[in-house]
Amino acid sequence: MKKLIPQKNVRSIYEIDVQALWDAGIRGIITDLDNTLVGAKHPQATPELLVWLKQLQTIGFKVVIVSNNNKLRVSRFSEPLSIPYIFRAKKPGNSAFRKAMGMMSLAPQQTVVIGDQMLTDVLGGNRLGLYTILVLPIELRDEGFFTKINRRIEKAALSWMKRKGFMGWEDS
Repeated sequence: MKKLIPQKNVRSIYEIDVQALWDAGIRGIITDLDNTLVGAKHPQATPELLVWLKQLQTIGFKVVIVSNNNKLRVSRFSEPLSIPYIFRAKKPGNSAFRKAMGMMSLAPQQTVVIGDQMLTDVLGGNRLGLYTILVLPIELRDEGFFTKINRRIEKAALSWMKRKGFMGWEDS
């Protein structure tokens, strides 16, 4: 269960203190796409997301989108933004996370994983010793079959973690 616990939990990416991450030595961001950056059915970045991504670039972060979604979905979102990506990542498996770190030429202690799912993003990042940040999903409707199953498991895990005092959204 401890591999499911993120180092930080926030309501959205916009609550992340990216300057504090930089000051702590983080240089690269592996981020999920659907329900982390935009809703699962949103084909493009929102104006607010464009500002956030520009802030990351200004600070000096390298960014790679790592998604379990298909190539068409991930490429249509990522390519107009010139953000490298990995599709069909098979998270929480290690290979996509390792590939993303390789693309950025960074070590685990220099890398953060940001995502909305404990069973894919957090578990995958924690297994490799990456700093993990869990965000609340942007929208829960229109999610795929396996994501819906994951959400039920995550709900039970979150309830247990909150009872044990491991995490709570009010702490973010």
